[in-house]
Amino acid sequence: MNDKDLSVREFLSNIIFITGGTKSGKSEFAEHLAKEVKNLSYVALSEKNIDDKEWQEKINLHRKRRPKDWKLIETTDLLNTLSKEDGPLLIDSIGGFVMESIGKEYNEWSKKMHSLIGLLLKRKSLTFIVGEQVGWSLVSEYKIGNVYIERIGELQKRITKISNDNWLAINGRAIKIDEISLEIPN
Repeated sequence: MNDKDLSVREFLSNIIFITGGTKSGKSEFAEHLAKEVKNLSYVALSEKNIDDKEWQEKINLHRKRRPKDWKLIETTDLLNTLSKEDGPLLIDSIGGFVMESIGKEYNEWSKKMHSLIGLLLKRKSLTFIVGEQVGWSLVSEYKIGNVYIERIGELQKRITKISNDNWLAINGRAIKIDEISLEIPN
């Protein structure tokens, strides 16, 4: 990254992006960064599935960690939420946005992704986004798994480009990747 990139990045957005693998600490780190933010809304991007006991346990752990004064928004409609909410947000996690349109053809997915990026760029308030790192391991034997991996990878690359701060959580540690990385040219 050179000085020109840094000066341009300062004016791109109020987005702080935290990414990492499963159980890496990404959500805890995002919550840590956001804990002093007043009037924060926590956007939980997932469908309610009361029959999935493991998922419910994970949700309960997240709830226990969050400050009581944070407003909770449970939704799968991130575009609508971003259109309505103008205060600070913590979105956990962006994979829910990908899953919400996993069955759509690429062109429709691409339009939704561009709409999301446009809405994020318009936001004036601080926005924390948690995202899942996938694709560092085996290739899925299922088409839906590969679609998810490719779409979340593409989306997170775009979010990284518009974020002021980018963090990688790995093994319970957080690395500020903007300080130790170069952007790969297109």
